[in-house]
Amino acid sequence: MNRRRLLQLSAGAAVSGALPGFAFALDYPARPVRIIVPYPPGIAPDIVARLVAQALSERLKQQFVVDNRSGGASNVGTSIVAHAVPDGYTLLVVTTTNTINTSISISSAILHRSRDSSG
Repeated sequence: MNRRRLLQLSAGAAVSGALPGFAFALDYPARPVRIIVPYPPGIAPDIVARLVAQALSERLKQQFVVDNRSGGASNVGTSIVAHAVPDGYTLLVVTTTNTINTSISISSAILHRSRDSSG
């Protein structure tokens, strides 16, 4: 990272504190949102997802559903989200495992970040 880019990022971070704390589309979410947790129920990512889902449901007045899809070192759940319609109604809880999986050849058959990711 060069010096100019670092200064740009620093300036952006400094200005972001002056902006409103949230921004919403007028009608989002208009239907239930699915949060995919690629791990079994009861462990840390699942617990965090359930707490966040409850808070979002209360704040946005729409249901946020936690869906545990464990298996394949988190590749099963990640693949479901990667191939979902990119409309913002399917979210993924990620951990460092997801980052590691996308860097090894096994997951390249399941998730091609540049091809399957909409962001």
